Amino acid sequence: MATYRIYLTDDDRFLLDMYAVKFKAAGHDVTVFQNGNLVLEELRAKPAPDALLLDIVMPEIDGFEVLETLKKESLAPTMKTIVLSNQGQESDIERAKELGAAGYIIKASAIPSEVYSETIAIIEKHV
Repeated sequence: MATYRIYLTDDDRFLLDMYAVKFKAAGHDVTVFQNGNLVLEELRAKPAPDALLLDIVMPEIDGFEVLETLKKESLAPTMKTIVLSNQGQESDIERAKELGAAGYIIKASAIPSEVYSETIAIIEKHV
């Protein structure tokens, strides 16, 4: 099985740890960020990971602003961005996809193993 570099961005430390454990247990390289500014700084400074899991509701700058910045600055064009949020309104999903999100997972209706398998499927579908 291939191993991937994954960035997880969420202001909820418990969720970050829970998802990180799931990906690391499968042998993937995981880096966590508790806000959008930190992940953008990292993406500007280092080669992009294979995927970014991104929450929408965060302090400082939200997930939509991260998506807008990725698009505006052409940061990490090969990275697959997957929104992982409790914001499940159709308008949010449409906006995320218009801004370049490759997937949208609603946290409340997906257990960690489903988040994991969906993320890997999106990465491998686009490889």
